[in-house]
Formats: sequence, C-alpha cells, structure tokens
Amino acid sequence: MDRNLSSSKHTTKKMKELSELSSLLPHQPQEGVVSLLPEQVLAESVDYIKKLQEKLEKLKHKKSCLMRMSENSATDHLKTLNISISVSGSALDVVLRTGLDYQFMYARVIRMLHEEGAEVVNASFSVVDDTIFHNIHSEVNGEHGLERVAARISERLRKFVSDVD
Repeated sequence: MDRNLSSSKHTTKKMKELSELSSLLPHQPQEGVVSLLPEQVLAESVDYIKKLQEKLEKLKHKKSCLMRMSENSATDHLKTLNISISVSGSALDVVLRTGLDYQFMYARVIRMLHEEGAEVVNASFSVVDDTIFHNIHSEVNGEHGLERVAARISERLRKFVSDVD
C-alpha cells in the first residue's frame, strides 16, 4: 500500500510538471477542451523548442549581417567622403571619392565650381567596387585671383564634406 501511495505522489508530481510545461507552449488549450496527453505535451514541447532554436539561429544570422553592414558603412563613410584639390597654373583639379550612396555630391561639386567662377573643362568618373572616383578638371579665370578662388572653393568643399558627415 505504501508503494501505491508513492506511485500516486510520483504520478501527481509528473502530471503537475506536464501541466506546467503545457502552460509554456504557445497554443494553450481553450477552456472546455480536453487536455493533451503527456506524449502530446512532450512532442509539442520538443517541436516548439526546435522552432525557437531555428528562429534564434535566423536572428543571430540577421544580427551578424546587420553588424557587418553597420561596420562597413561606418568605415565606408570615413573612406568614401574624401576630396582632394590641386592647383597648377590656372588649372584647378578636384578628385572626389565617394561611396555609391553619395553620387549626388558630384553634381553639387560641379555646381559649386561654377558658382565660384571656375569653368569645368573635363569631368569623368570611374567605379571600383563600391567606391566612385570623380575627377573634375577646371580652369579659373586669372582676373579673379586663382589662389583666392582655389582657397574659397577648397573651403566650401571641405565644409560641404563635413556637413555631410
């Protein structure tokens, strides 16, 4: 008889544990519906845990991709917003290095050169991976003072780049 009491307590304990486990599953039985058999509770629990593991792996992969994109965009941002200006005689050359998402800068730089009195003689670009190199060769009329115009253009371009950052 002692054995039956022990077995009954063990069964009651297991049923309580199964009930708790069942309460953690997303598909709760509605009131009035016959509760699941212990085997069904265990099978659903295993399936649910597997689905959660798959979801976790997908989220880890997504996080990893987003982290790489974030790191790449931070380094791309630093390396792609670069302007160099050189003056030789009446020639003013601008080399603008941008990422693919900063293409708008090319037109703005040309407009800025025109506003400052520089005449664009030649403009070209080349794409290498995800970087665009813009080369703009312009002439500045000597009567405006090449050094002063070049300094003003240089200052405006540098301010423009820092505003974009």
